[in-house]
Formats: sequence, structure tokens, C-alpha cells
Amino acid sequence: MPEPVPPTTHGFKYRMVCIRNRERVVGFDNERGKGDHMHLDGKEYPYQFTSLEQLIEDFMSEIEKRRQS
Repeated sequence: MPEPVPPTTHGFKYRMVCIRNRERVVGFDNERGKGDHMHLDGKEYPYQFTSLEQLIEDFMSEIEKRRQS
């Protein structure tokens, strides 16, 4: 993005989601006004964005945790 999506300070806009049985199980995004956050099992939590590589790793890690349960 040419300008950060407020209130983030980085220049990335992202949305990643894992859906099971038509329900969002894991989601990471940075919606305007909310900033970086994640959705885990129906609850929303803040997320500290550091890099695209770490974002992908964190997303895949949360999916893997749910595959094992």
C-alpha cells in the first residue's frame, strides 16, 4: 500500500482466513480502524505484525494447532 492502513504503521494490507464447516476458525487481518488482529475460534485478539514471513508462519501455526486437536 502506498500509505499504511490506519492505525497500522506498516505498508501492508492483508486478510488470511481458514474456514471449516462454513465457520472462520483462524483469521488474520488489518481492517481499517482496527489495525492488526487475529480471529481464533470465534474470538478476536490483537496481533503484533513484524513481517510478512512471521505473519504467514503465525497463521499456519494456528491452523496446525487446530488440526491436531
